[in-house]
Amino acid sequence: MKFLDQAKIYIKAGDGGSGSASFRREKFIEFGGPDGGDGGHGGSIVFTADNNLNTLIDFRYQQHFKADKGESGKGKKKTGKSGKDLILKVPVGTQIFEEDNNTLIEDLVKPEQKIIIANGGKGGLGNVRFKSSTNRTPRKKTDGDKGESFWIWLQLKVIADIGIVGMPNSGKSSLLSVLTNAKPKIANYPFTTINPNLGVANYNNKEITLADIPGLIEGAHEGIGLGDKFLRHIERCKNILHLIDITDDNLLENYSKVRKELVKYSKKLTKKREIIVFNKIDMISDQEINKKIDIFAKKIKKKIYPISALKHKGLTTIKRELIKYVHW
Repeated sequence: MKFLDQAKIYIKAGDGGSGSASFRREKFIEFGGPDGGDGGHGGSIVFTADNNLNTLIDFRYQQHFKADKGESGKGKKKTGKSGKDLILKVPVGTQIFEEDNNTLIEDLVKPEQKIIIANGGKGGLGNVRFKSSTNRTPRKKTDGDKGESFWIWLQLKVIADIGIVGMPNSGKSSLLSVLTNAKPKIANYPFTTINPNLGVANYNNKEITLADIPGLIEGAHEGIGLGDKFLRHIERCKNILHLIDITDDNLLENYSKVRKELVKYSKKLTKKREIIVFNKIDMISDQEINKKIDIFAKKIKKKIYPISALKHKGLTTIKRELIKYVHW
């Protein structure tokens, strides 16, 4: 399935139906009184968060959405049928913004959370409403109100227990594929991943969700590379797994570059718990692995977990630690 995390759409709630200017017609009654019913209300535009969706791709192919109009009132004081609400399903984690793409209307963070974004118009009044002691046969009736209509932006921020971050080509997609049931595209060149991938890992009957965030480079917070459009997905992740290619010559420098991009985008990102993982240990000797880990750990003051996603080394330990981060 193709991934889309942003879409601009036009929504139009239904107009209210017109009231009826009707008069009672009965046998032997020449001048019946007014009996025009009210118009039905227009349908509203309702958004609901669906846990089974993970992309906004449906909004790429259709950008205009209209709810049903209310029906006009009828004689015998019959109110017109109200228009049916239009319910639009979006993934959990979708934010709804005004047309400026900056003013937040609603943040749908819980499954089945619902919000009316555009209200349908009220139905017009039938002439029976205008009957009075001085006007026994009113011909006045009113039209229904217009339904609300405007452009909005939808933005999806992936929600996951663990967000996997790192430099391009550090093996994030490979790690996700061996830890979970996800099948991301994997190749040996930068920016293979151009969209976040989600997967579920199981360990001791406990589940965690992981998101493979596309590789970050210097200046990502300003949109360089694949840019800040991916950084926003990390905001929703509860914890961060920082994956590093142990074969790199500049481990500390590359680690610092990613951390700086997180800080520049939002200081809140650096407050998330972080687990540091060295990948590709199958490509160098044990002596070199230990040396690099010692130098790095002394500088960063954090525990390092060595693995090989390719050879499936160290994965059980990683799963156990990730479960601790989420459930303990």
